[in-house]
Amino acid sequence: MLKEKISAFIEKLRSIDGVTGCALVSRDGIIAGKYFDREMNEPWFGALAATILASAESVGNVIKMKSADSVIIRSAGTYVIVMAAGENFLIAAIIKDPTKTHDQMLAVAKMIAEAL
Repeated sequence: MLKEKISAFIEKLRSIDGVTGCALVSRDGIIAGKYFDREMNEPWFGALAATILASAESVGNVIKMKSADSVIIRSAGTYVIVMAAGENFLIAAIIKDPTKTHDQMLAVAKMIAEAL
């Protein structure tokens, strides 16, 4: 049952225009579900995504910001977005343009937070 839910969320993320790779990651960095169009060290990707979001949340606490729900990493033509998806999970995705995908990914993150 859980594997089917996770697979369904990965498919929802993949269906968002501009998402070229994505993972549902536990807050401690373990990949629960994934789709990538390229070779990579997946365990490192999950661990680093969790670290990035945790660090952003800590910075937010230091400056008394309400919450850091996502972080965007930009490189020439490629972006990585790491987004909170409830207390237990986060989404890490390789995308083409955050302005086109952020809100759609946020909707999926809210569904994950409610379901898992």
